Order: sequence, then C-alpha cells, then structure tokens
Amino acid sequence: MKRIITVCILLSSAAAAVQGQTRRALHDGWQVQTSEKAGRDGAAISSPSYRATGWYRATVPSTVVGTLVEDGVFKNPFYGMNLRDMPGMSYKIGQNFVHLPMDSTSPYAKPWWYRTTFRAAPARGKHVLLQFDGINYRANIWVNGHRVADSSTVAGTYRRFELDVTDELAKSGNNAVAVEIYAPGTADLQTTWVDWNPSPPDKDMGLWQPVWLSTTGDVVVRYPQVVSHVDTTSLKSADLTIGADVKNLSSRSVRGVLVASIRGITGARVERRFTLGPRDSAYLELAPDSFPVLHVRNPRLWWPAQLGTPALYDLAVRVNAGGAASDAQHVPFGIREVTSEMTPKGAKLFRINGKRILIRGGGWAPDMFFRPQPERQDAQLRYALDMHLNALRLEGNYENDRFFARADTLGLFVMTGWVCCSPWEEWPKWGPEQYTVAAASLRDQIRRLRAHPSVFVWLNGSDNPPPANVEQRYLDIERTQHWPNPTISSASAKPAQFSGASGVKMTGPYDWVPPSYWLQDSTHGGAWSYNTETSPGAAVPPIESIRRMMPERDIKWPLDSVWLFHAAGGQFTHLLDRFDTAMTVRFGAPKTAEDYTKTSQLMTYEGERAMFEAYRRNKYTSTGIIQWMFDNAWPSIYWHLFDWYLRPAGGYFGTKKANEPVHVLYSYDDHTVAVVNGSRDALHGVRLRARLVSTSGASLGSRDTTLELPADSSMRLFVLPEPRGVSGAYFADLRLTAADGRALSTNFYWLSTTPDVLADTSTWYMTPVKSFADYTALRRMPASTVRVAAAFTSGHARVTLTNTGKAVAFFLRLRVVGGDGAEALPVLWDDNYISLMPGESRSLSASYRAADVHGAPHVEITGWNVGRVVAR
Repeated sequence: MKRIITVCILLSSAAAAVQGQTRRALHDGWQVQTSEKAGRDGAAISSPSYRATGWYRATVPSTVVGTLVEDGVFKNPFYGMNLRDMPGMSYKIGQNFVHLPMDSTSPYAKPWWYRTTFRAAPARGKHVLLQFDGINYRANIWVNGHRVADSSTVAGTYRRFELDVTDELAKSGNNAVAVEIYAPGTADLQTTWVDWNPSPPDKDMGLWQPVWLSTTGDVVVRYPQVVSHVDTTSLKSADLTIGADVKNLSSRSVRGVLVASIRGITGARVERRFTLGPRDSAYLELAPDSFPVLHVRNPRLWWPAQLGTPALYDLAVRVNAGGAASDAQHVPFGIREVTSEMTPKGAKLFRINGKRILIRGGGWAPDMFFRPQPERQDAQLRYALDMHLNALRLEGNYENDRFFARADTLGLFVMTGWVCCSPWEEWPKWGPEQYTVAAASLRDQIRRLRAHPSVFVWLNGSDNPPPANVEQRYLDIERTQHWPNPTISSASAKPAQFSGASGVKMTGPYDWVPPSYWLQDSTHGGAWSYNTETSPGAAVPPIESIRRMMPERDIKWPLDSVWLFHAAGGQFTHLLDRFDTAMTVRFGAPKTAEDYTKTSQLMTYEGERAMFEAYRRNKYTSTGIIQWMFDNAWPSIYWHLFDWYLRPAGGYFGTKKANEPVHVLYSYDDHTVAVVNGSRDALHGVRLRARLVSTSGASLGSRDTTLELPADSSMRLFVLPEPRGVSGAYFADLRLTAADGRALSTNFYWLSTTPDVLADTSTWYMTPVKSFADYTALRRMPASTVRVAAAFTSGHARVTLTNTGKAVAFFLRLRVVGGDGAEALPVLWDDNYISLMPGESRSLSASYRAADVHGAPHVEITGWNVGRVVAR
C-alpha cells in the first residue's frame, strides 16, 4: 500500500552528517550464454558452484548482441552490410523493423542467461537489495538456487525492479545471480529504433541498464526531489518543497525520521517523523509553509545554456529507524521552474523562471547496442553546446542516468517521452499486461527523472495522443508521482480526446526541401508553432567517414545499395532521390563519390542553417524546433548533425552559424536582412553591412546601417535587392559588428536569380519542388589561393587564413590532422566551411584532445575553388 501519511514535524538548524548507503554497481564479471546451450535450470545455473564453461564475457549494462560484438564474436558490425548479414537479422527493404517478428530459427528466439557472482553476507538488521534499472524484455531472476522473481511480473523495457534478496544470501558470503531474459515480442511495450536505423537481431534483449547491489536497514529512501516555485518577477526568492519515497522492508511497523539538508543554503536542515506499517510505503513532503528555511532568498537559479549558469545544489536525505541510520541518498538539483502556455496562435510556449525560451534542439540516439560510452556521450553533449542548441529530445531509447546528470550540469534541456510506431501506440490491441506494464513503466520513469532540472517536459505519446482512458491514467500517475513539469499529450498536433490541443506539431518535412521552404510554408513544417521533429533530410558525411563506413568498391557514383542500407537502414527505397535530384539540377551532377560528398556539405549547410534561422527569426510565433536527428545510433548518411565518427561537417556548422547568440541572416521569403538577439541584454550602436558579390568576386552593391538591438529580439531591417546584370548564382556577405568593433556575426550566402519554387502538394513528410534554383555557376568559379599560418599547443590549434587570390575563396574546410593522417576527433572549431573575400584574413581556433593526435599535427584546408593547402 502507498499513501501520504500524517507525521510529526521537527526542525533543526544543526548541520547534517548524511551517511550514504552501501551501494555498488555489478558492472564487471558477468557471463552470457544462450539457453540452447546452458539449458533452463535456473536453480543450477544460479548456484555459486556452477561452472559457466564456454560462456561469453560480458559487462552490464549490455545487450546480448552488444556483448557478442564486444567479445569478438561479430567483427565490425557497422561496416558495409555486416549488420544485415548477422545471424537472426530480420531485414526487408522498405519495411519498418519493429513490425518484423523474430524468426523462430533466430538464435535470440530462445532466452539467454546473464550470470555473475557477488560477495554479501547476511547481517542482523540489514537488507541486501538487487536493483535492475532496465531489463529488455521479460525475465526470471534467480539467486543462489532460488527464483526471486519471474517473468509474469518482471516485464517491461522501461521498468525498474528492486528485489530484497536478504533471505537468499549464503552464510559464506559467496553468491550468484542468474537472469533468464526473453526478447520482446511484437505485442510488447519495448524499445524500438523505428525508422532510424536497422533493429539489431536480438531486438536489444538484455540487461540494457545498470544492476546495483545495496545494503540498507529496514527503511529505504528513494527518488528524493526538490520542487521549486520561483518568484519570476524579481528572481530574488524561491520556495522549495522537498519530497522523497520511503518504504518499510520489514514485516513489522516502524517509526522513523526523514532528515533532509541542502548544501549551500544556510540552516537548510529539516526533519519529519513518520510511521510505516509492515511492507508499507509513503511519499513524504517537507514544504516551506512548515519549514520557513525552505523559503530561500537570493537563490542561485538554474538556467539553460545561453541564458545563464546552470547552478546546482546538493540535497542529502537520510532515514533513521529504530534509533539508527537506515538508508541515505543524495541528489544534485537546480532551483528553477518550468511552465508552459498557449500562444494566441495555439503554439506551446515554454518559460524558464518566467522567461520565454525558444527551444532549439535535436533528437538524441544512443548506441544501437546501448553500450555505455561515456567519452562519446560527453563529446556529443559538448557538440550540442558548441552548436548553441539548448535542448535534446529522447524518444523511447533513453540514456543512462549519467546522461541526465551531465545535462543538468551543462544546462541542456531534455525533452522525453514514449516512442512511436510500435505497440506503445497500438492501444486497441492492448490487453491487461500492456496496461499494467505501461502504468508501471511511466511510474518508474517519472520517479527517475523528476529531480533533474534538465528534464523540462514529458510526452505521453509520440506520433499520436493516447485515447482518453490511457491519457487519464498517465496524468493520474504523473500527479501522484509529483511530476513538477509540463506534460504534452503527444509530439503531434492531433488533439487528444481528454486534454485537447497539444500546441506542438510534427508535420515534417523529413526529406530534402530547399532553404526557402522554412519561411514560405504556412501549413506544415514551416517556422511557426513548435515542431517536435523535422529535418531537411539527407546528411551525407565527408568522404573520410564514408571510407570508414563501407568498402572501397562501394564508394562510387551513382550510389549503390550499401549507401541505401546506411540511410535509415534501407527501409525507404527512394530516400535519397529528392536530395540527389536537387543536387544534380541545382549544382550540376557530381562526377565522383567524393564530389557527391563535397557538394552534400554545401546542401546540408544551407539546409540546416535556413531551418534554424527561420524559427529564430519568427520567435515567438515559432516556439520550438527539434532537428530529426541530432546524432545516429550507427554510421548513417541520413538525419544527423554530425556523423558516427564524431566528424562535424556542413550540417553541423550551418546549425552552429544559425544559432549563434547574436545573428544576422537573410530571409528567403521576403529577401530582408534580419538580426536576432538571443541574449538577455540589449545591444547598442550595432553596425550592419550587407554586400552582394558575383561568383567572380566583383562587387554588386552594398548597404550599411546602425541599429539598436533589444534583449531577446528579432527584427527585419531592409530588403536586399536582387542584383542587376546577373543570371544564376551570386553571393550575399552579411557582417554585424559591435560598437567597439568586435565581430558579432558573419554570414555568407549563395543565392540565385532563379529561385527554388515549391509545389502546392505538401505531405506530412515532404514538399515537392516545382522548379529548382540555379547554382551551376558555382562549378565555373575562378580558382582562388589561400595563404595559411598555423600554431599548435597541446590540444589547440590557431589558424590564420588569407585569401591571396582575386576571387572569393569559397566554402573552405579546415581539419586538424595527425602525423598518421587521422583527423583529430572530436574537435571544436570556432567556425568552419567559411568563405573569404579577396584580400580578407581570418583567424580560427580548434580544440581537441591531444591524445587523439598521433605525430606532429598539421592543418589541412580544402575549398570549393581552392586546392589543398597544408600548414604545419
């Protein structure tokens, strides 16, 4: 039974000495084997004396196939067509993988065992708990020959299970645990990769999240949180409410005290007495109306990236029972308040501490096998900040707890919720188990996430809102589990039966559209409302990544089926057609695969830049934009801002340019020059210069002006006229300078007197083009030359480029390369894919990990009309 209980309240200002529980991760020393070889005798397999001969070495978290990859059974699964050719792989061109049932002959159609040993001896008054943070999908769990949980109750990818195994412990302290895991079936509420990439042949079965062993007293405390209500007028005070779940593990009633303290707030130590019946649990609150110390003056507020500092405090909670410490937890938290409202045009607008915020982010994908990769995770989060994004969206394929803790620290918002295109949205087919698993999954995930300041919204559906009975159940759970943030019925504009309008949309596009689309469209994915997932489609990486992705025999133009396999797993047979056609007509047909990848960077740069610029120019008519996707779960040529090898390219730097705090832009709809100020400070005496230049470098006119930029503003200034006497491509060079001469923003466009013209027949995933812009003159640009000087210190390069030619040095790409020829990755450049006017010099910096560079580093520069230059 779970209840809110009436308690006796104590208050103390003494400092708290919070003792942590004994808790350790069961990470190493696991072994994995199929039940076809190991059998099904859980009592024997979980015996400490069992000899797991011939089993595969494993760590946890892991999936079965991920374990086999790490143990060397499957080599280089992401190369070429290796993944398709894995045993048990379900793969059909043009079909969503989630709807492909596992073949009965698959090696993963039968359960697999995970087994390890651990040390823990029984002790009076102590409980030993096994905690499973994620099992995919159902399992029987055995300890020392005893089944402690079975697959009738242990089911659900997103469930969390904590088992008291005290009575099963061996007196010797030598114990074994064995978990018999079944892969999800087609009706199960599972994780799925939808159309992002191929689904692994095991459907990601395994212990995909960590396993913990902890020792406590009779009463445990779980999922502490602090809910903040900020004075949004002054930002000078906040009311804090502390909450936590407590549970009595014993068969008798207990009395105890919950003690909570906040490091960094003087005197913030509060206590509540409680009584719990046998096996009883409760949620305890400590509110400022009873504890005036929780009314905080001049708090350090948590702000997302670009708006301020993501300040964190530390909450420590302890429960005492029977006169002794029983359990303790601590959690970092931020003092912040997120609210949402509908704009007059029906868009969902979010506020942080009362301030409006335009959400700009991307859809996050973890590793396809859910392998923990902390260095990759950190690099990708740094990339998000480097592109000036403020949010990431997780759809079903959740990350580990470390991810959310890092997002808290870095000030990155996280938007999360259920996944689409799977049993999660097949409500008419649900039976009693699906309803039970769905409710328990939501309860566990809300408890898990509610304390994180980075998590700002939960979506109860993805492509579709749940029916009224399901949504009401979800909302009841969110209320009883003390979810402090807004919820949305789904990621789509479809009104929910119960809660009504969502205020968001997911009306595409997901395929290539011209840069002008985002400001011209007014019915689908254009820059209005909150677009929860959209993209200009293909994101073909540079040739260096392609060479790591597939054999040399497949690196050719026209593209072959290997390229298609690495574009959303080949589920859409014509996925690259619109992109390739647009490239051929607009820029001229590529001659080689390398030419194709080079021109692709031009297209993804202009595509991503235009999308984000449009939403920024139209704020707060537009209230949010999520690029689908931020990254990929494997090497892909579709839907990302950087590739699997962490190589930033055209789309990355177009995104970074569009989202810089103060930004000057060209409006494709009305040809105006606009300026966006994303900061909370006004700027005075800002100077703007706009120049038009021919592809040969000749001046076609310019305009200068001085302006005042209000805080958090967007303004259109003047029309940039089409130049006379030009047919086809030309350039627009925009420069924004502060009153003291500092460069605030530079932006360089390739435009055409023959524009892209949209057709009138949009769909939810794409908008056809009636006629294409003409940029073929770029193929005939006169060559230019660049002089380069570079200086290197450990993990840092400073590069100065000078255009010594008479033509524009167009679309210059810079790379830091080691003596072995490998590029320094990950890497953070000030800017890249830049263009220089004749005689212009510019200095750029790059930061990277010195250990990633072998041999003396050098910088390589290539350009659209500039040959390869090396600076050492």
